Amino acid sequence: MSIQGDHQNVRGITRRHLLMAGAAGILLGSGVLLPERFFRQRQQAQTFVAKVAHYQLEIGDTIARGIRELRVSIDELRGKRILLKPNLVETSSGAPHINTHPLVLRGTVEAFLRLGAATVMVAEGPGHRRDTLAVYEESGLADVLTEDRIPFQDLNYITGYDAPNLGRQSSLRTLTFPALFKEVDWIVSVAKMKTHHWAGATLSMKNLFGVMPGIYYGWPKNVLHHAGIENSILDINATLKPHFAIVDGIVGMQGDGPIMGDPKQAGVLVMGRNLAAVDATCCRIMGIDPYKVSYLERADNWLGPISDGSIEQRGESITSVRTNFHLIDTIPAQQGIRLA
Repeated sequence: MSIQGDHQNVRGITRRHLLMAGAAGILLGSGVLLPERFFRQRQQAQTFVAKVAHYQLEIGDTIARGIRELRVSIDELRGKRILLKPNLVETSSGAPHINTHPLVLRGTVEAFLRLGAATVMVAEGPGHRRDTLAVYEESGLADVLTEDRIPFQDLNYITGYDAPNLGRQSSLRTLTFPALFKEVDWIVSVAKMKTHHWAGATLSMKNLFGVMPGIYYGWPKNVLHHAGIENSILDINATLKPHFAIVDGIVGMQGDGPIMGDPKQAGVLVMGRNLAAVDATCCRIMGIDPYKVSYLERADNWLGPISDGSIEQRGESITSVRTNFHLIDTIPAQQGIRLA
């Protein structure tokens, strides 16, 4: 376990902050506007990285270990109702790397039940296909959950409830979430590690697009696309406040994601309570600078920290598992985001 960070004084103000503040003063005096994140109070978070070479290993044990290492107590989980949101997008012959692997979901279910959860369910509302159950079956997830007697819910056709948009990054004044969310205690984003055609990278925060019911937001969540993908990612996360994230990077996707990319063996699971920190850690593993992924840069020290100095790394070090994902120069969202 190691903590990487800026040199910090006893009042929690870092040399970097002082330098930024000085620069801010100079620039403000010159009339140049700095991003809002420069003036936010620094946040802290922890993430856990585990090496997992393939899907046949004891994934439940690994996830349970990660939850414990992140100091999630038994009391926090005892008797709780857990909803897992996978990344279930599309199916294509020979391309299982599009979706969260069914065995990662099985391991996640096992881990939460072992740690005291009362119930665990899996729920998804794919943006590309109107027939959710077809994706559910073709992906292989139906076989696993049926065998384990774990319920699955189609979020696209569930009646919703309106909540004030706490993110206020888009013009949407309210967001409509599935009424089912009022019946659970924890929402866990179980995402896939992928590069993305429009957002640069899709991880645990972007994965939450799939919780928005299609009967209100259309396919592929057209209302959110019109409101701005990045704005909507931030709005959903700020309003929903999910409890935990697990990212399946055992085999991820590189290149033209989230559907057309190539498989990439990264051999990791990444998890944490704070989704922005988890996604920033994933980016560094993928060889992507999280400050160059616009929605993460905007989330910094608001929805969570993305600086490596503000994320306490547990389990494996990023250096030991980093493997650069292929980026495509002709895709604007992937231009210039390589981590130095």
